[in-house]
Amino acid sequence: MLKDMRILGIETSCDETAIAVLEIQGKKNPRFRILSNVIASQAKLHAKYGGVYPSLAKREHIKNLPVVLERALQEAGVFAQPAIDVIAVTYGPGLDPCLWTGIEFAKDLAKKWNVPLVPIDHMEGHMLISLFFYGNENPKQIQNTKYKILNTKNTFPAIALLVSGGHTQLVLVTGLGEYKILGETRDDAAGECFDKTARILGLPYPGGPAIAKEAEKTNFENVGGGRGFRAKRGRGETFSKISFSLPKLPRPMMHTKDYDFSFSGLKTAVLYDWKSRPEKVRKSKEYTRAMAKEIQQAIIDVLIAKTLRAAYEYNAKSIVLGGGVAANEELRRQLRYKIQDTKYKIQVLVAPPGLCTDNGLMPALAGFFNLSKKKHGKALSRIAAKPNLRLE
Repeated sequence: MLKDMRILGIETSCDETAIAVLEIQGKKNPRFRILSNVIASQAKLHAKYGGVYPSLAKREHIKNLPVVLERALQEAGVFAQPAIDVIAVTYGPGLDPCLWTGIEFAKDLAKKWNVPLVPIDHMEGHMLISLFFYGNENPKQIQNTKYKILNTKNTFPAIALLVSGGHTQLVLVTGLGEYKILGETRDDAAGECFDKTARILGLPYPGGPAIAKEAEKTNFENVGGGRGFRAKRGRGETFSKISFSLPKLPRPMMHTKDYDFSFSGLKTAVLYDWKSRPEKVRKSKEYTRAMAKEIQQAIIDVLIAKTLRAAYEYNAKSIVLGGGVAANEELRRQLRYKIQDTKYKIQVLVAPPGLCTDNGLMPALAGFFNLSKKKHGKALSRIAAKPNLRLE
C-alpha cells in the first residue's frame, strides 16, 4: 500500500468548480481525512437557460479555479508545494470545454509543483464517494473526519446505481476497479428528466431539488371522486377550489428483462398532460406540486425496481447509490425501505447528500485507488478530455 500522502482533487466536468485536499494516513490499514472540500457552484447562472450552457460554464471555471484552489489550500493548512504529493483531475465523462479547463489547470500545477497527475473517471468518483463516506448524513461532520478503509469481504459483489444529469447506469462491482456496466439509459438520464419536467412545470434549474421541494408540499386527497391532489397549507397560503385528477404516469422499461433505462417517454407524458390542462390548473400550486410528486415517484419506481432485480440476480452484498440524483431523500428512503421488506440482507451505501453532487473529493479519492493499483503513468501531454468516457 502507498505511504502517507496528500492528494489534490480537481473537478470541472459540468457546472461546479471543485477542489479538495484528501489526506491518506497509514499503510496497512489506511484512513482518509478530508482536509478541505471547496465548491463554487454555477447553478444560479445557468438557471435562466434551464440547463448548463457549456461556454458560460467554461468561462466561470477559468475564473473560479485560482480562487477555489487558494481557499482549498488555506482550509487544508497547506501553504507550500511539497505538502501536495499527487494531483488528480476529472477527464471524463462530462462537457468537453469544462473538462479541458480543469485538465489544463491541473497540468500547469503538476508542472509547477513537479508532482504526478492522475486522470480520473467522473462516474468512478461518484461510486467511490458512497463506498467510503457512507453513513454520515451531516455534511458539517465530514470535514477533518477520519474514515477507515472499506471491508471488501462484506461489500462485494455490489450493484452500483449511478444517477446524475447525464448518466443513469447499473454497474456490477466485484472489487475496487473491477466494473461491468449491466445497463444504462437509452435516451434521457434520470437527472435530465428531472430538469426537463421541472422546466415544463415552470420550476427552476436544477430540476431535481426543485421537484423534490414541491413534492414535499403535496398530500393525496380524493377530489371530486377522482384521483386528485390538494396541496398542504403553508404559512400564509390558502387552499384554492381547484380540483383535478392526474393520470398514472408511465414507468418506462420498468418490467423489461434487461437493465437499461429510458426516461424520454416520461418527459413526453408530462408535457402532454400539462398541455391538456386549462391555464388555471397549469398555473396552480396544487397542480405543480401534485405533478412534481408524480414525476419523482415514477423515476424512483423505475430506478429501485431495476436495481433490486440486479442485486438479487448477482447476489449482491451491497447496493451503492451515487451521483447527484442520489441526494434525493425519497429515493434514499424508499430504497432502504424496499430492501428491509425483503428476505435479502443487502446494505445500502450512499454518501451524505452534500457529497453526492460533484466535488473535488471524488477525483482525489479515485486518484488514491488508481495509484494503489498502478493505474497511472500517462505523460502530461497524453492526458486529454474524454467527454464520452465509459466506466471500465
